[in-house]
Amino acid sequence: MSRAVKLASALYASSILLSRVIGLVREGVIGRVLGDSGQADVYWVAFILPDFLNYLLAGGALSLVLIPLLQSANARGGDAEAWACFWRVITPISLFALIVTGAGWLSVTHLSQTLAPGFNAQQLETLERLTRIILPAQLFHLTGAALSAKLQAHDRHLAPALAPLLYTGSVALSGFLFGAELGAEAFAWGVLVGSALGPFACPLLALSLTGAGGRLSGRPRWEPRHEEVRAYLWRALPVMLGFSIVALDELIMKRFGTDLGEGAVAQLHYARTLMRVPMGVFGLALGMATFPTLSRYCAEGAPRRALNLLTRSLKALLLLASLSEVALTACSAELAALIWGRARITDLGLASIGLYCSAMSVGLWAWAAHGLVARGFYARGQTWRPTLLGSVVTLCAVPLYLTAARKGALALCFASSTAISVYVASLWWWVRASLLSAPSELNLSEEEPVEPLAVELLKVACVTLVGVGVALALDHHLGGVTGWGEGSVGLVWSGALKLCGALSASLTLAFVFKVEVLGELKARLSDKLTRR
Repeated sequence: MSRAVKLASALYASSILLSRVIGLVREGVIGRVLGDSGQADVYWVAFILPDFLNYLLAGGALSLVLIPLLQSANARGGDAEAWACFWRVITPISLFALIVTGAGWLSVTHLSQTLAPGFNAQQLETLERLTRIILPAQLFHLTGAALSAKLQAHDRHLAPALAPLLYTGSVALSGFLFGAELGAEAFAWGVLVGSALGPFACPLLALSLTGAGGRLSGRPRWEPRHEEVRAYLWRALPVMLGFSIVALDELIMKRFGTDLGEGAVAQLHYARTLMRVPMGVFGLALGMATFPTLSRYCAEGAPRRALNLLTRSLKALLLLASLSEVALTACSAELAALIWGRARITDLGLASIGLYCSAMSVGLWAWAAHGLVARGFYARGQTWRPTLLGSVVTLCAVPLYLTAARKGALALCFASSTAISVYVASLWWWVRASLLSAPSELNLSEEEPVEPLAVELLKVACVTLVGVGVALALDHHLGGVTGWGEGSVGLVWSGALKLCGALSASLTLAFVFKVEVLGELKARLSDKLTRR
């Protein structure tokens, strides 16, 4: 690994860690100002339209698609050609984004009733105001992503790494300073200002300074038929046209959550926030670590080696997700009380957050694994297959969400877990079949036998069931989030006791069942101790 890659990895790792810390502060401020009130519901629903437009414009994939194009242009004609490529792509995309955002801004009044049919007239009025404040932030995110891509194409990573910190910090600071007076609107203005300062202004300032990649130069170019524009659109189309359950699940739950009474949307959001911690840490880390080797195996014509690498990584991820699900079932209510406080959220609300988090965690293995499994396609240059499968699953799952929403928020959480689990299980079956049928360029002596996954999956399922059962039993006997009184110390002791008991049961059973990942870890530790 080159020195530049190591420095960039360390920088982004530090940025992610700091962003999560600041994000925790932001969540704490939101919880203490808005709690799980109707105003909190409105605030989180106000993101449905902006997030959908960002998804439609492939904002999240812009850097991934644009960086290779900029690097190719730079190799052909230097920085001048790279800037020409930048303007060719960003001009039509920005114009389209401006038109779509403007249309969304004007249509908010007509869309609000569709987005939140369960809101009253006052909530709908607030929703319109907050959505109009947040919507323009997508333009800053989109253009900022393009500016960051230009920096990253020249290995300039400081500004892109700092951008999310400024954004998250602005939301938290705005809510802290003006939340008592403005309520949810303070956080909405924080989103808009943070988007301008972080994702947009930060890379723009970096490009205005001298250094690798040169100063900001060039002018807008209207060349929609240029091959670079066509290449960008072709690579981004799977994200723009596909309706993956991974991207749309949260939007669907917010939409149906508005029918479930005051506080439901906020409680569902807080529950998802807790689940996202292990989901992002394990899934992102294993996906990023596995992808380079996976791509090399596919390029070398060794599909079975690639499949075995995916299988081993998935085994590790399944165990980590299992233990995380047990941990969240054990102490998510206590975590919610410590993070969001009890000032604006009742004990019943905290217990609901914990219950919803436990139900969502049933699908935690799939949320964490979808990026890893999809990389089995990406490593072979097959970007359309995951999108097409995700779209099919999403269309089939909508009736499930609709039926579940009629039964309550808990049923909606289980519907979400079911949908993502079906998607990732189908994705894994397709990846495995695709790699097994792919031609191999290795000799028979170099071929690897295909590693099985079914037995390990059954072991981890049993480990999860026992751990969750112990966690629920301890929660019942200890009295839930109210069992240890009102203080933080009681919450910590209650959560720690349930956590230790549930994880001890899970790990004990995992060792009894000889779960493969634990066996490998034990062997490595024994080897190191022997050497010492």
